[in-house]
Amino acid sequence: MLYILASGSPRRSELLNRLGLRPRVMPADVDETPLPDEEPRQMVKRLAMMKALHVAKAFAGKDALVIGADTCVHIDGRVLGKPKSADEAKEMLGLLAGRAHEVYTGYAAVRCADMETVAGSEETRVYMKALSDEEKTAYVNSGEPMDKAGAYGIQDKGSLLIEKIEGDYFNVVGLPVCALGKRLKKEFGITLL
Repeated sequence: MLYILASGSPRRSELLNRLGLRPRVMPADVDETPLPDEEPRQMVKRLAMMKALHVAKAFAGKDALVIGADTCVHIDGRVLGKPKSADEAKEMLGLLAGRAHEVYTGYAAVRCADMETVAGSEETRVYMKALSDEEKTAYVNSGEPMDKAGAYGIQDKGSLLIEKIEGDYFNVVGLPVCALGKRLKKEFGITLL
């Protein structure tokens, strides 16, 4: 079976590679604008499905599985995506510093042979340490926050910012592999272990 990742995230690709899937990477170009009054959990699940279906159309009827995912950070009723500038990254870090927030990742898979789908979402509570202005500036200057929801990545230098989490670590990285693996086995009979 051919595995396809409908995301350009190197972190998601690395996680799937570690599982031995060796996915073909084909980022989906979809409108990621939230719907009015859409809850974060529903938003990431919807976007993950949109991405997976967008790419799966090209493989309809083939022995392939397309995996899509979307991640957001949520705090104070706000959804934080990827920062568009260094100033916005510092603002996001200022909002998160010294507090807890939620990370939601939606995942979806499309079995291209029959276009059947599965989807779900996971939530992890993350506690960020208090940050000085110098720490925020140094982290932003590292370039790491610029392609990550909430302006941090837990797996690299951003690990220095995180005091603890409650939930799935890989969900914060960008793909809840355990939840995805369970659903693929239950719904499609695909065993990753």
